[in-house]
Amino acid sequence: MPLLIDRKLVTDDSWQLVEEADSLPQSGDLLVPLALYLEQKEALDAHSDRLAVKVNGDDDLTPVLSDLERFPMIAIEFPIFRDGRGFSLARILRRAGYKGELRAVGQPARDQLGYMERCGINAFEFDDESYSDDFLKAFDEISVRYQGSADDPRPIYLQN
Repeated sequence: MPLLIDRKLVTDDSWQLVEEADSLPQSGDLLVPLALYLEQKEALDAHSDRLAVKVNGDDDLTPVLSDLERFPMIAIEFPIFRDGRGFSLARILRRAGYKGELRAVGQPARDQLGYMERCGINAFEFDDESYSDDFLKAFDEISVRYQGSADDPRPIYLQN
Protein backbone atom coordinates (compact mmCIF):
# COMPACT_ATOMS: atom_id res chain seq x y z
CA MET A 1 0.00 0.00 0.00
CA PRO A 2 1.40 3.40 -0.93
CA LEU A 3 2.13 5.60 2.07
CA LEU A 4 2.83 9.33 2.09
CA ILE A 5 4.44 10.78 5.21
CA ASP A 6 5.13 14.52 5.31
CA ARG A 7 4.48 14.68 1.55
CA LYS A 8 7.07 12.00 0.74
CA LEU A 9 6.42 8.52 -0.60
CA VAL A 10 7.61 5.95 1.96
CA THR A 11 8.35 2.39 0.92
CA ASP A 12 8.73 0.69 4.28
CA ASP A 13 6.10 0.74 6.98
CA SER A 14 6.85 -1.04 10.25
CA TRP A 15 3.27 -0.88 11.58
CA GLN A 16 1.26 -4.09 11.43
CA LEU A 17 -2.50 -3.89 11.85
CA VAL A 18 -3.90 -6.39 14.36
CA GLU A 19 -7.69 -6.64 14.45
CA GLU A 20 -8.23 -9.45 16.99
CA ALA A 21 -6.83 -10.21 20.46
CA ASP A 22 -5.95 -13.82 19.69
CA SER A 23 -3.61 -12.74 16.89
CA LEU A 24 -1.46 -10.32 18.93
CA PRO A 25 2.21 -10.91 18.06
CA GLN A 26 4.86 -10.81 20.77
CA SER A 27 6.98 -8.17 19.05
CA GLY A 28 6.82 -5.51 16.38
CA ASP A 29 5.11 -2.17 15.99
CA LEU A 30 1.39 -2.78 16.48
CA LEU A 31 -1.57 -0.80 15.18
CA VAL A 32 -4.78 -1.85 16.94
CA PRO A 33 -8.36 -0.56 16.79
CA LEU A 34 -9.30 1.55 19.82
CA ALA A 35 -11.86 -1.06 20.98
CA LEU A 36 -9.17 -3.76 21.04
CA TYR A 37 -6.77 -1.45 22.88
CA LEU A 38 -9.37 -0.76 25.57
CA GLU A 39 -10.21 -4.47 25.85
CA GLN A 40 -6.57 -5.62 26.04
CA LYS A 41 -5.00 -2.54 27.64
CA GLU A 42 -2.92 -4.40 30.24
CA ALA A 43 -1.47 -6.87 27.75
CA LEU A 44 -0.78 -4.14 25.21
CA ASP A 45 0.81 -1.81 27.79
CA ALA A 46 3.30 -4.61 28.52
CA HIS A 47 4.16 -4.80 24.80
CA SER A 48 7.82 -3.88 24.44
CA ASP A 49 7.66 -2.31 20.98
CA ARG A 50 5.69 0.69 19.77
CA LEU A 51 1.91 0.76 19.92
CA ALA A 52 -0.54 2.81 17.87
CA VAL A 53 -4.33 2.99 17.80
CA LYS A 54 -6.81 3.27 14.96
CA VAL A 55 -9.85 5.47 15.65
CA ASN A 56 -12.97 6.24 13.66
CA GLY A 57 -15.85 8.67 13.88
CA ASP A 58 -17.84 6.39 16.19
CA ASP A 59 -15.10 6.24 18.84
CA ASP A 60 -14.95 8.27 22.04
CA LEU A 61 -11.48 9.87 22.09
CA THR A 62 -11.41 10.36 25.87
CA PRO A 63 -9.12 7.34 26.60
CA VAL A 64 -6.78 8.38 23.78
CA LEU A 65 -6.63 12.01 24.93
CA SER A 66 -5.70 10.95 28.46
CA ASP A 67 -2.78 8.86 27.14
CA LEU A 68 -1.50 10.78 24.09
CA GLU A 69 2.20 10.33 24.88
CA ARG A 70 1.74 6.54 24.71
CA PHE A 71 1.10 6.56 20.96
CA PRO A 72 3.77 7.54 18.41
CA MET A 73 1.12 7.16 15.70
CA ILE A 74 -2.66 7.43 15.61
CA ALA A 75 -4.50 6.21 12.53
CA ILE A 76 -7.78 7.91 11.67
CA GLU A 77 -10.17 5.90 9.57
CA PHE A 78 -11.91 7.50 6.58
CA PRO A 79 -14.30 4.71 5.56
CA ILE A 80 -15.95 6.58 2.66
CA PHE A 81 -15.48 9.89 0.85
CA ARG A 82 -18.47 11.63 2.41
CA ASP A 83 -17.57 10.78 6.04
CA GLY A 84 -15.83 13.89 7.36
CA ARG A 85 -15.66 12.94 11.03
CA GLY A 86 -11.97 12.11 10.65
CA PHE A 87 -11.24 15.78 10.00
CA SER A 88 -12.75 16.63 13.39
CA LEU A 89 -10.84 13.85 15.12
CA ALA A 90 -7.56 15.17 13.71
CA ARG A 91 -8.32 18.71 14.89
CA ILE A 92 -9.27 17.48 18.36
CA LEU A 93 -6.04 15.48 18.67
CA ARG A 94 -3.81 18.34 17.47
CA ARG A 95 -5.56 20.88 19.70
CA ALA A 96 -5.02 18.52 22.64
CA GLY A 97 -1.29 18.72 21.93
CA TYR A 98 -0.65 15.50 20.03
CA LYS A 99 2.68 15.81 18.19
CA GLY A 100 3.03 12.31 16.70
CA GLU A 101 2.08 10.95 13.31
CA LEU A 102 -1.59 11.24 12.36
CA ARG A 103 -2.31 8.82 9.53
CA ALA A 104 -5.41 8.82 7.32
CA VAL A 105 -6.39 5.24 6.48
CA GLY A 106 -9.30 3.74 4.59
CA GLN A 107 -10.42 5.85 1.67
CA PRO A 108 -8.58 9.19 1.75
CA ALA A 109 -9.35 10.91 -1.55
CA ARG A 110 -7.03 13.09 -3.59
CA ASP A 111 -9.42 16.05 -3.36
CA GLN A 112 -9.29 15.93 0.44
CA LEU A 113 -5.53 15.72 0.99
CA GLY A 114 -4.89 19.44 1.38
CA TYR A 115 -7.78 19.78 3.82
CA MET A 116 -6.65 16.74 5.79
CA GLU A 117 -3.17 18.20 6.09
CA ARG A 118 -4.59 21.51 7.33
CA CYS A 119 -6.44 19.58 10.06
CA GLY A 120 -3.14 18.08 11.22
CA ILE A 121 -2.90 14.80 9.33
CA ASN A 122 0.64 14.25 8.10
CA ALA A 123 0.49 10.67 6.76
CA PHE A 124 -1.80 9.08 4.19
CA GLU A 125 -2.24 5.38 3.37
CA PHE A 126 -3.83 4.49 0.02
CA ASP A 127 -5.02 1.40 -1.79
CA ASP A 128 -2.69 0.33 -4.60
CA GLU A 129 -5.45 0.89 -7.18
CA SER A 130 -6.38 4.41 -6.08
CA TYR A 131 -2.91 5.96 -5.63
CA SER A 132 -1.19 8.01 -8.32
CA ASP A 133 1.98 10.14 -8.22
CA ASP A 134 -0.35 13.01 -9.14
CA PHE A 135 -1.57 12.95 -5.51
CA LEU A 136 1.56 14.87 -4.47
CA LYS A 137 0.30 17.90 -6.41
CA ALA A 138 -2.94 18.02 -4.39
CA PHE A 139 -1.28 19.63 -1.37
CA ASP A 140 -0.40 22.86 -3.19
CA GLU A 141 -3.40 23.35 -5.45
CA ILE A 142 -5.05 25.85 -3.11
CA SER A 143 -2.60 28.65 -2.39
CA VAL A 144 -4.75 31.14 -0.46
CA ARG A 145 -6.39 30.12 2.79
CA TYR A 146 -8.57 32.52 4.72
CA GLN A 147 -8.89 30.69 8.02
CA GLY A 148 -6.24 29.44 10.41
CA SER A 149 -5.62 25.72 10.87
CA ALA A 150 -3.22 23.19 12.34
CA ASP A 151 -0.46 24.09 9.86
CA ASP A 152 -0.81 27.88 10.38
CA PRO A 153 -3.21 29.11 13.08
CA ARG A 154 -3.18 32.72 11.82
CA PRO A 155 -6.15 34.04 9.82
CA ILE A 156 -5.35 35.60 6.44
CA TYR A 157 -5.24 39.18 7.74
CA LEU A 158 -2.33 38.22 10.03
CA GLN A 159 -0.40 36.37 7.32
CA ASN A 160 2.19 38.20 5.21
